[in-house]
Amino acid sequence: MFKLLGGLKDYLKWQDIVVDSAVFRLHNLFTTVLLLTCSLIITATQFVGNPIQCIVGKELPNHVINTYCWITSTFSMPDAFLRQVGSEVAHPGVANDFGDEDAKKYYTYYQWVCFVLFFQAVMCYTPKWIWDSCEGGLMRTIVMGLNIGLCKEEEKCKKKKVLIDYLLRHIKRHNMYAIRYFLCEALCLVNIISQLYFMNHFFDGEFFSYGLRVMAFSEQAQEDRVDPMVYVFPRVTKCTFHKYGASGTIQKHDSLCILPLNIVNEKTYIFIWFWYIILAVILSFLLIYRAVILCIPSVRPRLLHARNRMVPREVTEAISRKTDVGDWWILYMLGQNMDALIYKEVVSELAKKIETAANGSTQTQTKYWSLFLNVHEKPPPVNPTKIRTLISPSSAVELNTTSALANYATEADVYVG
Repeated sequence: MFKLLGGLKDYLKWQDIVVDSAVFRLHNLFTTVLLLTCSLIITATQFVGNPIQCIVGKELPNHVINTYCWITSTFSMPDAFLRQVGSEVAHPGVANDFGDEDAKKYYTYYQWVCFVLFFQAVMCYTPKWIWDSCEGGLMRTIVMGLNIGLCKEEEKCKKKKVLIDYLLRHIKRHNMYAIRYFLCEALCLVNIISQLYFMNHFFDGEFFSYGLRVMAFSEQAQEDRVDPMVYVFPRVTKCTFHKYGASGTIQKHDSLCILPLNIVNEKTYIFIWFWYIILAVILSFLLIYRAVILCIPSVRPRLLHARNRMVPREVTEAISRKTDVGDWWILYMLGQNMDALIYKEVVSELAKKIETAANGSTQTQTKYWSLFLNVHEKPPPVNPTKIRTLISPSSAVELNTTSALANYATEADVYVG
Protein backbone atom coordinates (compact mmCIF):
# COMPACT_ATOMS: atom_id res chain seq x y z
CA MET A 1 0.00 0.00 0.00
CA PHE A 2 2.70 2.48 1.02
CA LYS A 3 4.80 1.47 -1.99
CA LEU A 4 1.88 2.25 -4.29
CA LEU A 5 1.31 5.63 -2.66
CA GLY A 6 5.04 6.36 -2.79
CA GLY A 7 5.09 5.70 -6.52
CA LEU A 8 2.59 8.52 -7.09
CA LYS A 9 5.11 11.14 -5.98
CA ASP A 10 6.94 10.74 -9.30
CA TYR A 11 4.02 12.48 -11.00
CA LEU A 12 4.56 15.55 -8.80
CA LYS A 13 8.31 15.88 -9.29
CA TRP A 14 9.75 19.08 -10.73
CA GLN A 15 9.96 19.20 -14.53
CA ASP A 16 13.14 20.60 -16.05
CA ILE A 17 11.24 21.63 -19.20
CA VAL A 18 7.79 23.18 -18.69
CA VAL A 19 5.33 23.08 -21.58
CA ASP A 20 2.15 24.13 -19.76
CA SER A 21 0.81 26.46 -17.08
CA ALA A 22 0.59 25.92 -13.33
CA VAL A 23 -3.21 25.69 -13.48
CA PHE A 24 -2.95 23.05 -16.21
CA ARG A 25 -0.66 21.00 -13.94
CA LEU A 26 -3.03 21.42 -10.99
CA HIS A 27 -5.74 19.75 -13.04
CA ASN A 28 -3.66 17.09 -14.77
CA LEU A 29 -1.11 16.12 -12.13
CA PHE A 30 -2.22 17.18 -8.66
CA THR A 31 -5.87 16.23 -9.16
CA THR A 32 -4.92 12.93 -10.80
CA VAL A 33 -2.61 12.02 -7.91
CA LEU A 34 -5.27 13.12 -5.41
CA LEU A 35 -7.94 10.90 -6.96
CA LEU A 36 -5.60 7.92 -7.31
CA THR A 37 -4.57 8.28 -3.66
CA CYS A 38 -8.20 8.35 -2.53
CA SER A 39 -8.97 5.36 -4.73
CA LEU A 40 -6.11 3.34 -3.24
CA ILE A 41 -7.07 4.22 0.34
CA ILE A 42 -10.71 3.28 -0.21
CA THR A 43 -9.69 0.11 -2.04
CA ALA A 44 -7.51 -0.93 0.89
CA THR A 45 -10.32 -0.20 3.35
CA GLN A 46 -12.89 -2.00 1.21
CA PHE A 47 -11.05 -5.17 0.24
CA VAL A 48 -8.49 -5.53 3.02
CA GLY A 49 -10.54 -4.35 6.01
CA ASN A 50 -14.18 -4.85 6.92
CA PRO A 51 -16.32 -2.47 4.85
CA ILE A 52 -19.57 -3.58 6.50
CA GLN A 53 -20.58 -5.20 9.79
CA CYS A 54 -24.19 -6.28 10.30
CA ILE A 55 -25.97 -7.19 13.53
CA VAL A 56 -28.47 -10.04 13.24
CA GLY A 57 -29.98 -12.70 15.46
CA LYS A 58 -28.44 -16.05 16.26
CA GLU A 59 -30.41 -17.76 13.50
CA LEU A 60 -28.01 -16.61 10.78
CA PRO A 61 -24.21 -16.45 10.67
CA ASN A 62 -22.82 -12.90 10.66
CA HIS A 63 -20.58 -13.45 7.66
CA VAL A 64 -23.58 -14.53 5.57
CA ILE A 65 -25.50 -11.36 6.37
CA ASN A 66 -22.39 -9.20 5.88
CA THR A 67 -21.79 -10.66 2.43
CA TYR A 68 -25.43 -10.46 1.42
CA CYS A 69 -25.93 -6.86 2.53
CA TRP A 70 -22.67 -5.79 0.88
CA ILE A 71 -23.37 -7.30 -2.54
CA THR A 72 -27.04 -6.22 -2.61
CA SER A 73 -27.68 -2.89 -0.88
CA THR A 74 -28.64 -1.33 2.41
CA PHE A 75 -31.26 1.36 2.98
CA SER A 76 -32.39 4.08 5.34
CA MET A 77 -35.55 6.13 5.87
CA PRO A 78 -35.02 9.78 4.84
CA ASP A 79 -37.77 10.98 7.20
CA ALA A 80 -35.96 9.36 10.13
CA PHE A 81 -33.01 11.77 9.76
CA LEU A 82 -35.22 14.53 11.18
CA ARG A 83 -36.19 12.58 14.30
CA GLN A 84 -34.51 12.73 17.66
CA VAL A 85 -31.78 10.11 18.02
CA GLY A 86 -32.15 8.04 21.17
CA SER A 87 -35.82 8.75 21.77
CA GLU A 88 -37.54 8.46 18.39
CA VAL A 89 -34.96 6.55 16.34
CA ALA A 90 -31.97 4.41 17.23
CA HIS A 91 -29.63 6.07 14.69
CA PRO A 92 -29.94 8.81 12.06
CA GLY A 93 -32.07 7.46 9.23
CA VAL A 94 -32.83 4.17 11.00
CA ALA A 95 -36.48 3.61 11.97
CA ASN A 96 -38.73 0.60 12.42
CA ASP A 97 -41.63 1.75 10.21
CA PHE A 98 -40.76 0.02 6.94
CA GLY A 99 -44.29 -0.32 5.62
CA ASP A 100 -43.87 2.16 2.78
CA GLU A 101 -41.37 0.64 0.35
CA ASP A 102 -41.16 3.85 -1.69
CA ALA A 103 -39.99 5.81 1.36
CA LYS A 104 -36.77 3.81 1.58
CA LYS A 105 -33.51 5.22 0.25
CA TYR A 106 -31.16 2.52 -1.00
CA TYR A 107 -27.37 2.85 -1.05
CA THR A 108 -25.49 0.92 -3.70
CA TYR A 109 -22.76 3.37 -4.71
CA TYR A 110 -20.27 2.47 -1.98
CA GLN A 111 -19.22 -0.66 -3.87
CA TRP A 112 -18.18 1.46 -6.86
CA VAL A 113 -16.48 4.43 -5.22
CA CYS A 114 -12.92 3.15 -5.67
CA PHE A 115 -13.52 2.38 -9.36
CA VAL A 116 -15.24 5.71 -9.98
CA LEU A 117 -12.34 7.60 -8.42
CA PHE A 118 -9.90 5.73 -10.64
CA PHE A 119 -12.00 6.57 -13.71
CA GLN A 120 -12.05 10.24 -12.66
CA ALA A 121 -8.26 10.20 -12.32
CA VAL A 122 -7.91 8.85 -15.86
CA MET A 123 -10.21 11.58 -17.18
CA CYS A 124 -8.20 14.28 -15.40
CA TYR A 125 -4.97 12.99 -16.94
CA THR A 126 -6.44 12.84 -20.47
CA PRO A 127 -5.85 16.55 -21.37
CA LYS A 128 -2.18 16.20 -20.46
CA TRP A 129 -1.85 13.05 -22.57
CA ILE A 130 -3.44 14.84 -25.53
CA TRP A 131 -1.21 17.89 -25.11
CA ASP A 132 1.96 15.81 -24.80
CA SER A 133 1.03 14.06 -28.04
CA CYS A 134 0.44 17.37 -29.82
CA GLU A 135 3.49 19.11 -28.36
CA GLY A 136 5.82 16.33 -29.43
CA GLY A 137 8.81 17.55 -27.41
CA LEU A 138 9.19 20.79 -29.42
CA MET A 139 10.03 22.95 -26.40
CA ARG A 140 12.71 20.57 -25.15
CA THR A 141 14.21 20.43 -28.65
CA ILE A 142 14.51 24.19 -29.18
CA VAL A 143 15.71 24.93 -25.65
CA MET A 144 18.77 22.72 -26.31
CA GLY A 145 20.08 22.91 -22.76
CA LEU A 146 19.97 26.73 -22.60
CA ASN A 147 18.02 26.46 -19.36
CA ILE A 148 21.41 26.05 -17.68
CA GLY A 149 23.37 29.29 -17.67
CA LEU A 150 26.75 27.68 -16.91
CA CYS A 151 28.01 26.53 -20.28
CA LYS A 152 30.90 27.36 -22.60
CA GLU A 153 30.58 30.64 -24.47
CA GLU A 154 31.22 29.04 -27.85
CA GLU A 155 28.63 26.36 -27.25
CA LYS A 156 26.13 28.92 -25.97
CA CYS A 157 26.59 31.12 -29.06
CA LYS A 158 26.07 28.18 -31.41
CA LYS A 159 22.88 27.13 -29.64
CA LYS A 160 21.55 30.68 -29.60
CA LYS A 161 22.19 31.02 -33.32
CA VAL A 162 20.39 27.75 -34.04
CA LEU A 163 17.43 28.83 -31.89
CA ILE A 164 17.18 32.27 -33.51
CA ASP A 165 17.44 30.78 -36.99
CA TYR A 166 14.65 28.34 -36.16
CA LEU A 167 12.39 31.12 -34.86
CA LEU A 168 13.05 33.25 -37.96
CA ARG A 169 12.43 30.41 -40.39
CA HIS A 170 9.22 29.33 -38.66
CA ILE A 171 7.80 32.75 -37.87
CA LYS A 172 3.98 32.82 -37.98
CA ARG A 173 3.89 29.02 -38.17
CA HIS A 174 3.23 28.24 -34.50
CA ASN A 175 -0.41 29.28 -34.30
CA MET A 176 -1.71 25.71 -34.16
CA TYR A 177 0.79 24.94 -31.39
CA ALA A 178 -0.77 27.62 -29.20
CA ILE A 179 -4.37 26.93 -30.23
CA ARG A 180 -4.06 23.23 -29.41
CA TYR A 181 -2.72 24.05 -25.97
CA PHE A 182 -5.52 26.54 -25.28
CA LEU A 183 -8.06 23.92 -26.38
CA CYS A 184 -6.53 21.42 -23.94
CA GLU A 185 -6.98 24.00 -21.16
CA ALA A 186 -10.62 24.38 -22.20
CA LEU A 187 -10.92 20.59 -22.10
CA CYS A 188 -9.84 20.70 -18.45
CA LEU A 189 -12.80 22.94 -17.57
CA VAL A 190 -15.17 20.73 -19.56
CA ASN A 191 -13.84 17.71 -17.69
CA ILE A 192 -14.32 19.28 -14.24
CA ILE A 193 -17.88 20.41 -14.98
CA SER A 194 -18.73 17.02 -16.49
CA GLN A 195 -17.39 15.22 -13.44
CA LEU A 196 -19.43 17.45 -11.12
CA TYR A 197 -22.58 16.47 -13.00
CA PHE A 198 -21.51 12.83 -13.03
CA MET A 199 -20.90 12.76 -9.26
CA ASN A 200 -24.22 14.48 -8.64
CA HIS A 201 -25.96 11.74 -10.63
CA PHE A 202 -23.86 9.07 -8.92
CA PHE A 203 -25.05 10.24 -5.48
CA ASP A 204 -28.72 10.59 -6.49
CA GLY A 205 -28.64 14.38 -6.88
CA GLU A 206 -27.04 15.05 -3.48
CA PHE A 207 -23.55 16.16 -4.53
CA PHE A 208 -24.13 19.67 -5.96
CA SER A 209 -25.30 21.06 -2.62
CA TYR A 210 -23.12 18.77 -0.51
CA GLY A 211 -20.41 21.30 0.38
CA LEU A 212 -22.88 24.13 0.95
CA ARG A 213 -24.90 22.00 3.37
CA VAL A 214 -21.75 21.02 5.24
CA MET A 215 -20.84 24.70 5.69
CA ALA A 216 -24.38 25.59 6.78
CA PHE A 217 -24.41 22.64 9.21
CA SER A 218 -21.85 24.26 11.51
CA GLU A 219 -23.95 27.44 11.82
CA GLN A 220 -27.19 25.72 12.82
CA ALA A 221 -28.42 25.21 16.37
CA GLN A 222 -27.51 21.90 17.93
CA GLU A 223 -31.10 20.69 18.20
CA ASP A 224 -31.85 21.52 14.54
CA ARG A 225 -28.73 20.00 13.04
CA VAL A 226 -28.94 17.26 10.43
CA ASP A 227 -25.45 16.24 9.40
CA PRO A 228 -25.43 16.25 5.56
CA MET A 229 -22.44 13.92 5.53
CA VAL A 230 -24.43 11.34 7.49
CA TYR A 231 -27.36 11.81 5.12
CA VAL A 232 -25.27 11.23 1.97
CA PHE A 233 -22.90 8.70 3.56
CA PRO A 234 -24.85 7.02 6.38
CA ARG A 235 -22.82 5.19 8.97
CA VAL A 236 -25.66 2.92 10.13
CA THR A 237 -28.25 1.47 7.73
CA LYS A 238 -30.73 -1.37 7.56
CA CYS A 239 -30.74 -4.56 5.52
CA THR A 240 -33.49 -7.16 5.10
CA PHE A 241 -32.71 -10.83 4.48
CA HIS A 242 -35.41 -13.33 3.49
CA LYS A 243 -35.20 -17.10 3.83
CA TYR A 244 -37.50 -20.09 4.08
CA GLY A 245 -38.43 -21.37 7.48
CA ALA A 246 -38.93 -24.98 8.60
CA SER A 247 -42.56 -24.99 7.46
CA GLY A 248 -41.75 -23.48 4.06
CA THR A 249 -42.95 -19.98 4.89
CA ILE A 250 -40.80 -16.96 4.07
CA GLN A 251 -39.08 -15.47 7.09
CA LYS A 252 -37.80 -11.89 7.16
CA HIS A 253 -34.66 -11.06 9.10
CA ASP A 254 -34.01 -7.40 9.74
CA SER A 255 -30.39 -6.47 10.43
CA LEU A 256 -28.58 -3.30 11.46
CA CYS A 257 -25.46 -2.64 9.35
CA ILE A 258 -22.50 -0.43 10.22
CA LEU A 259 -20.58 1.06 7.27
CA PRO A 260 -17.13 2.16 8.48
CA LEU A 261 -16.15 2.72 4.84
CA ASN A 262 -18.47 5.72 4.69
CA ILE A 263 -16.31 7.52 7.25
CA VAL A 264 -13.56 7.56 4.61
CA ASN A 265 -16.00 8.34 1.80
CA GLU A 266 -17.51 11.39 3.45
CA LYS A 267 -14.11 12.98 4.16
CA THR A 268 -12.91 12.16 0.66
CA TYR A 269 -15.83 13.70 -1.15
CA ILE A 270 -16.11 16.81 0.96
CA PHE A 271 -12.50 17.58 0.01
CA ILE A 272 -13.18 16.71 -3.65
CA TRP A 273 -16.25 18.99 -3.66
CA PHE A 274 -14.31 22.03 -2.47
CA TRP A 275 -11.32 21.26 -4.70
CA TYR A 276 -13.45 20.84 -7.83
CA ILE A 277 -15.34 24.09 -7.20
CA ILE A 278 -12.08 25.99 -6.66
CA LEU A 279 -10.52 24.39 -9.74
CA ALA A 280 -13.57 25.19 -11.89
CA VAL A 281 -13.39 28.86 -10.87
CA ILE A 282 -9.64 29.06 -11.54
CA LEU A 283 -10.01 27.38 -14.94
CA SER A 284 -12.84 29.76 -15.87
CA PHE A 285 -10.66 32.79 -15.13
CA LEU A 286 -7.79 31.15 -17.03
CA LEU A 287 -9.92 30.75 -20.16
CA ILE A 288 -11.00 34.39 -19.93
CA TYR A 289 -7.32 35.31 -19.68
CA ARG A 290 -6.54 33.23 -22.78
CA ALA A 291 -9.39 34.90 -24.67
CA VAL A 292 -7.91 38.31 -23.84
CA ILE A 293 -4.52 37.17 -25.17
CA LEU A 294 -6.11 35.98 -28.41
CA CYS A 295 -8.39 38.96 -28.98
CA ILE A 296 -6.28 41.87 -27.66
CA PRO A 297 -2.74 41.72 -29.11
CA SER A 298 -1.67 44.84 -27.18
CA VAL A 299 -1.45 42.86 -23.92
CA ARG A 300 1.07 40.38 -25.32
CA PRO A 301 4.20 42.59 -25.12
CA ARG A 302 3.34 43.47 -21.52
CA LEU A 303 3.08 39.81 -20.57
CA LEU A 304 6.30 39.02 -22.43
CA HIS A 305 8.04 41.83 -20.54
CA ALA A 306 6.57 40.58 -17.25
CA ARG A 307 8.01 37.12 -17.94
CA ASN A 308 11.55 38.58 -17.95
CA ARG A 309 12.00 42.15 -16.71
CA MET A 310 15.48 42.32 -18.20
CA VAL A 311 14.01 42.36 -21.69
CA PRO A 312 13.18 46.00 -22.60
CA ARG A 313 9.55 46.84 -23.25
CA GLU A 314 10.46 48.25 -26.69
CA VAL A 315 11.92 44.87 -27.69
CA THR A 316 8.80 42.94 -26.68
CA GLU A 317 6.59 45.43 -28.51
CA ALA A 318 8.72 45.17 -31.66
CA ILE A 319 8.49 41.38 -31.60
CA SER A 320 4.78 41.31 -30.87
CA ARG A 321 4.04 43.59 -33.82
CA LYS A 322 5.77 41.26 -36.28
CA THR A 323 4.61 37.89 -34.89
CA ASP A 324 1.37 36.00 -34.31
CA VAL A 325 0.00 34.52 -31.10
CA GLY A 326 1.75 31.19 -31.75
CA ASP A 327 5.19 32.80 -31.95
CA TRP A 328 4.38 34.89 -28.89
CA TRP A 329 3.42 31.75 -26.94
CA ILE A 330 6.67 30.01 -27.94
CA LEU A 331 8.69 33.01 -26.72
CA TYR A 332 6.61 33.22 -23.55
CA MET A 333 7.27 29.58 -22.69
CA LEU A 334 10.95 29.93 -23.60
CA GLY A 335 11.16 32.59 -20.91
CA GLN A 336 10.10 29.99 -18.37
CA ASN A 337 12.54 27.35 -19.59
CA MET A 338 15.70 29.34 -20.36
CA ASP A 339 18.29 31.09 -18.29
CA ALA A 340 17.21 34.72 -17.81
CA LEU A 341 20.34 36.30 -19.30
CA ILE A 342 20.41 33.96 -22.29
CA TYR A 343 16.72 34.59 -22.86
CA LYS A 344 17.30 38.34 -22.91
CA GLU A 345 20.07 37.95 -25.49
CA VAL A 346 17.96 35.66 -27.68
CA VAL A 347 14.90 37.92 -27.64
CA SER A 348 16.93 41.08 -28.29
CA GLU A 349 18.82 39.50 -31.20
CA LEU A 350 15.59 38.07 -32.60
CA ALA A 351 13.94 41.51 -32.49
CA LYS A 352 16.87 43.06 -34.40
CA LYS A 353 16.78 40.40 -37.10
CA ILE A 354 13.02 40.66 -37.47
CA GLU A 355 13.26 44.44 -37.86
CA THR A 356 16.16 44.09 -40.31
CA ALA A 357 14.26 41.54 -42.36
CA ALA A 358 11.16 43.76 -42.35
CA ASN A 359 13.14 46.85 -43.42
CA GLY A 360 14.96 44.87 -46.12
CA SER A 361 11.67 43.58 -47.43
CA THR A 362 10.26 47.13 -47.52
CA GLN A 363 13.30 48.47 -49.42
CA THR A 364 13.10 45.60 -51.90
CA GLN A 365 9.44 46.29 -52.53
CA THR A 366 10.16 50.02 -52.99
CA LYS A 367 12.90 49.30 -55.56
CA TYR A 368 10.65 46.86 -57.36
CA TRP A 369 7.81 49.35 -57.69
CA SER A 370 10.20 52.12 -58.78
CA LEU A 371 11.63 49.87 -61.46
CA PHE A 372 8.16 48.81 -62.50
CA LEU A 373 6.98 52.39 -62.87
CA ASN A 374 10.13 53.49 -64.71
CA VAL A 375 9.96 50.63 -67.18
CA HIS A 376 6.30 51.14 -67.90
CA GLU A 377 6.48 54.91 -68.07
CA LYS A 378 5.24 56.38 -71.36
CA PRO A 379 8.07 57.95 -73.45
CA PRO A 380 8.17 61.75 -73.58
CA PRO A 381 6.79 63.57 -76.65
CA VAL A 382 9.16 63.91 -79.61
CA ASN A 383 10.24 67.25 -81.04
CA PRO A 384 10.12 67.12 -84.91
CA THR A 385 12.97 69.61 -85.12
CA LYS A 386 15.30 67.23 -83.24
CA ILE A 387 14.49 64.43 -85.65
CA ARG A 388 15.55 66.59 -88.57
CA THR A 389 18.87 67.34 -86.90
CA LEU A 390 19.49 63.63 -86.30
CA ILE A 391 19.31 62.89 -90.02
CA SER A 392 22.71 63.08 -91.63
CA PRO A 393 22.86 65.58 -94.54
CA SER A 394 24.84 63.08 -96.57
CA SER A 395 22.15 60.48 -96.25
CA ALA A 396 20.78 59.34 -99.57
CA VAL A 397 17.38 58.62 -98.04
CA GLU A 398 14.93 61.39 -97.43
CA LEU A 399 13.03 60.95 -94.20
CA ASN A 400 9.54 62.24 -94.01
CA THR A 401 9.17 63.93 -90.63
CA THR A 402 5.47 63.28 -90.29
CA SER A 403 5.91 59.59 -91.11
CA ALA A 404 8.71 59.24 -88.56
CA LEU A 405 6.58 60.80 -85.82
CA ALA A 406 3.71 58.47 -86.61
CA ASN A 407 5.93 55.40 -86.46
CA TYR A 408 7.50 56.51 -83.16
CA ALA A 409 4.14 57.12 -81.56
CA THR A 410 2.89 53.72 -82.70
CA GLU A 411 5.89 51.94 -81.22
CA ALA A 412 5.50 53.85 -77.95
CA ASP A 413 1.83 52.91 -77.69
CA VAL A 414 2.62 49.27 -78.30
CA TYR A 415 5.27 49.29 -75.56
CA VAL A 416 3.00 50.86 -72.99
CA GLY A 417 0.09 48.63 -73.93
